[in-house]
Amino acid sequence: MSAARKEEEARRGVFTRRALLLGGVQFGALGFLGYRLNKLQVEEGERYATLAEENRVSARLLAPPRGRVLDREGKVIAGSQLNWRALIVAEDARDVPAVLDTFGKIVPLTETERARIEREVRRRRRFIPVTVREFLSWEEMARIEMNAPDLPGISVDVGTTREYPEKEHLAHIVGYVAPPAEADMGEDPLLELPGIRVGRAGIEKFHDKTLRGRAGSIRLEVNAVGRVIRELDRREGQPGQDVGISVDAELQRTVRGRCEEGTSAVVLDARTGEVLAMATQPSFDPNLFNAGVSSAQWREWTSKRQTPLINKCTNGLYAPGSTFKMVVALAALEAKVCTPGDRVPCPGYYDLGDTRFHCWSKYGHGSVDMKGGLKHSCDCYFYEMAKRTGIDRIAAMANRLGLGVDLEIELPGARRGLVPTRAWRQAQGKPWNLGDTVVHGIGQGFYQLTPLSLATMTARLATGRAVQPHLTRSIGGRPVKGVRPDDWPSLNIPERDLRVVREGMWAVVNEEGGTAKVAKLPAGMGQLAGKTGSTQVRRVSREQRERGFRVEAMPREWRPHALFVAYAPYDNPQYVVMVIVEHGSSGAGAAAPIARDIMIDTINRFRQPVAAPPARVAEATPRNQ
Repeated sequence: MSAARKEEEARRGVFTRRALLLGGVQFGALGFLGYRLNKLQVEEGERYATLAEENRVSARLLAPPRGRVLDREGKVIAGSQLNWRALIVAEDARDVPAVLDTFGKIVPLTETERARIEREVRRRRRFIPVTVREFLSWEEMARIEMNAPDLPGISVDVGTTREYPEKEHLAHIVGYVAPPAEADMGEDPLLELPGIRVGRAGIEKFHDKTLRGRAGSIRLEVNAVGRVIRELDRREGQPGQDVGISVDAELQRTVRGRCEEGTSAVVLDARTGEVLAMATQPSFDPNLFNAGVSSAQWREWTSKRQTPLINKCTNGLYAPGSTFKMVVALAALEAKVCTPGDRVPCPGYYDLGDTRFHCWSKYGHGSVDMKGGLKHSCDCYFYEMAKRTGIDRIAAMANRLGLGVDLEIELPGARRGLVPTRAWRQAQGKPWNLGDTVVHGIGQGFYQLTPLSLATMTARLATGRAVQPHLTRSIGGRPVKGVRPDDWPSLNIPERDLRVVREGMWAVVNEEGGTAKVAKLPAGMGQLAGKTGSTQVRRVSREQRERGFRVEAMPREWRPHALFVAYAPYDNPQYVVMVIVEHGSSGAGAAAPIARDIMIDTINRFRQPVAAPPARVAEATPRNQ
């Protein structure tokens, strides 16, 4: 074979190998391409279609309107109004600080507002809108729209904000709403939406999830830069449900009009336990929480000695004073340590060992039985009854009457108060002395009770049943299970014992010498049964008594609190009123007149005709407490 032929064959062999190598590479590339096409279009086709759809479609939540709170007549006492606001979406704004700088030149922002916006932008996902400014005026909206090209990511939106037409009149019952805290965010994605509010007190807090509703959704078609092209789909959310409560707004206004500063009053339906009115003076305007309470306003509220933010009807703690004497009387009768006719001498003081306990009347009440002890509010009588009965039996009766126990009121944070026992004192490492029992016989000592619990006690005394105070009447327009008087369980206190106590309360108001003649109702309204009380906030020494001590000469903040509990009509109990006047000195002088006026207002408001009870024989007795 010639050299030329061999060279030609060698060249062909090299070409063939190279061709095969190139063909192999091409085949491998085509095979890999086919594998990837199968992977992308067949195996993962649905995933990439979804991603493409998500790039084209923007899904957003829609905040539902918050439900309303209605009074017993259907009047709106917590509703919503339109609220124009500016929002920023960090994803669209790109440079959030620069956009806020520009916005601040158009609508001024405070340093606090600026810090809050930047904090929320960092905390939330970048596509979630953040509120820049709420409650925009028409002029502010116009300026923002005119400068829209310079404000990327900023949009003007309309939402709703909470409105409380009754303002301070129902603040402590209805409560208020506020923006959700960071700790709330994981609870519900709805809470991340701008303008959403959550209940922070009162009915707003207790029924927050019911009032909040459920979010809707909207699907929008957007272009590559996120601009909305059209709406594809909308699913409306479930609006919050309306909550109807038992309070009568008109009566509430009237009751607050009767209350001076430092006064709390509760009105209950004695039969059902419904709260008809509950007023604490002073109060606050819950509308101020919508736009955010200023530091100056907060300092003003918290610096006031009268604490306007606190509902003292459910959270104020007071010694009950003589309004507690009915509890002692029932405990003594149940323990069979006395009979209603047993008489106790009252020379104006009660000696126990070398300690002397004084009656409120230094002249004494002579010899009194149980009815007379209640009528004259004789301290000596109840010193003796407490000594015979013992503190644990008294505490057990108090608990049965709704004192020192949790009540079923729909107001978060309501306090149960304190009814002391021997075991409670020993748990503190201190002994319980007989002198402690004597003092607690007139409602002084360690007792700490709320006005609502004293009103509950009065309703139970009047009906003989374990009435529970409550507020909710309907949810979503559907009545909650109604409560009839017979639905409440019996207290299992003999009717004869209750009758003795009720007659004593009737005598307080309707017989000569009773401590609250001033509380007698006008003719045609039936008769009121009640009990006065006053509780010391500063001890009166023996030297002061000997010098002719007078309460009126004390500084107001040292004077006793004044209390009065009552129910009416006497023969057919329908309404309960409890009033406490801080540093009012005398239950008869300060609290009883207010309670009488409130009872008149209540009877007139509900127009309940009352049959006159049988006439009773009046008694001649010493002067009033």
